Amino acid sequence: MQAFVVYPEIKDKAPVVILIHEIFGLSDWAKEMADELAGQGFIVIAPDLLTGFGPGGGGSSEFPSQDATVKAVFALDPAVVTADLDAAADYGKHLPAANGKLAVAGFCWGGGNSFAFATHRKDLSAAFVFYGPGPADVSTITAPVYGFYGENDARIGATVPATTAAMKAAGKMYEPITYAGAGHGFMRAGEDPNDKVPGNKTARDAGFARLVKLLHELKAAPTSAIGAEDKTTAGKEKQQPVCHDAAVASGTM
Repeated sequence: MQAFVVYPEIKDKAPVVILIHEIFGLSDWAKEMADELAGQGFIVIAPDLLTGFGPGGGGSSEFPSQDATVKAVFALDPAVVTADLDAAADYGKHLPAANGKLAVAGFCWGGGNSFAFATHRKDLSAAFVFYGPGPADVSTITAPVYGFYGENDARIGATVPATTAAMKAAGKMYEPITYAGAGHGFMRAGEDPNDKVPGNKTARDAGFARLVKLLHELKAAPTSAIGAEDKTTAGKEKQQPVCHDAAVASGTM
């Protein structure tokens, strides 16, 4: 499996973050996000989960179009995805520069998989879910889970109350925040100079700041926030279809 690995320029050992890409595969945006997180003091490993599934046995970069990449991602066997994420996590934990702390963060398709990985991986310190649905069974989760959602993302937003209830019933730590005026995929859209939705940029900035803050607090004991939900303030412009919504529009879901 190929992966994009980025180290921070610091003298001390650092936590490892497994970054799970969107339905667009290991894109330039995913690499940029990994690089930006590393700049905040973390070792980031972004596995290309399409390794070996592309034309000629290649990965994400070998697909001829975005549609082809999206279809390939949705065709991935969940068991293979889990095994590849395990390999990335095991690799990261054994790096000499790693301090033993392990977190997972995912976006879009990767958001749902970050939540799913939390049901499997017992040594996670935290899971960060960006606009991804929760799993049906949350009983095996041991790490705190932090959710990042857009107000104008009805499809994913509709799943949050049930996930909140399930996590609360199971006695698990879950802290979802919904960003007002933001749509699905706001982490990508919010840094696009051509995006016309102010709420996306606000959510992108707030979401990244929250992610970094929580990663720096990994050594602190988590406080109970089960069922907590908040909304930031921003505009309410309609978000253009991106990420999961784009897949729905193209008939790939």
